Amino acid sequence: MPKIKDVAKQAGLSVNTVSRVLNNRGYISQETREKVHQVMKELNYQPNEMARALFKKKSNMIGLIIPTVAHPFFAELTYHLEYFADQKGYKLLLCNSNRNVSKEGDYIDMLKKNQVDAIIMGSAVLDVQHYLHLNLPMVSFDRFLSEDIPVVTSDNLEGGRLATKILIDKGCRKPVFMYRGIDGPYHRAMLASERERGYDAELKNAGIEPLHFQLEEEGKDDSGDDCAIVRFLQEHPEIDGVFASSDVIAARVIQACRQLKKDIPSEIRIVGYDDVQLASLITPRLSTVRQPIREMSEYMIQLVVKQIEGEDIDMQSTFPVALIERGTT
Repeated sequence: MPKIKDVAKQAGLSVNTVSRVLNNRGYISQETREKVHQVMKELNYQPNEMARALFKKKSNMIGLIIPTVAHPFFAELTYHLEYFADQKGYKLLLCNSNRNVSKEGDYIDMLKKNQVDAIIMGSAVLDVQHYLHLNLPMVSFDRFLSEDIPVVTSDNLEGGRLATKILIDKGCRKPVFMYRGIDGPYHRAMLASERERGYDAELKNAGIEPLHFQLEEEGKDDSGDDCAIVRFLQEHPEIDGVFASSDVIAARVIQACRQLKKDIPSEIRIVGYDDVQLASLITPRLSTVRQPIREMSEYMIQLVVKQIEGEDIDMQSTFPVALIERGTT
């Protein structure tokens, strides 16, 4: 494998000059730059990015910690974050924590060793001091951890109200809020819990008693979700509406209704949350509350870059949501 001294020898230049070209340091003539890059191409020389990061004290990498990229919402979020990071000259280091304390701690150590320039947290189960002690620019997504860490979220409270209101307007009088339990010391920091508050408030305004159904904690085997939903609907045949805290859960409700031969929407109406691609692919197409995933992703990258560049930023940013009505209501 060719080394920097091989490039310098073939180009007839000093190692120091080649290093200055690679790190864009000091004045270098265009002719010299072109010569170095031509020799690099001829020798198929690949610069040591970690060495350059140590030299520049900047890696152009952003760490992203999420529960799992297998979840459609986090898959879409990751896709957009990667796109906008790339537009700003940064690469993402993806960390699937599965909301596991030990695993998240290992990832934090890895991000430190790789000298990332910032961290975006879509999952946080460690004590917040683990992050604050890193002394890195950070953004938290959809969870409030500290006044010192900026947070980006959607209007979960309004989303809960919108989802519940359409169920009521369509005649539902026995709706249920279905959500997945989340374990760990920081589950209460999740702003998505505001969806439940919006649901409760809208029902109480209509004089209807709220009903809740919790699935197993996130991170556990969810293969039993379909059976659990089927059992719940069998035990509560009066249920005529479902507000699911995510499109994935709503899709499972649709499958359960199909198994029970419950017609959607004449017998039961369903509203999800997120508006991931899945929502418009299933049958019937899912009515849902849309989070502006692309816009939030772009803004998170902007926040990260502004912090890296020493600019002032807003500490809490809430994006509006919208109800998208389709075939399940």
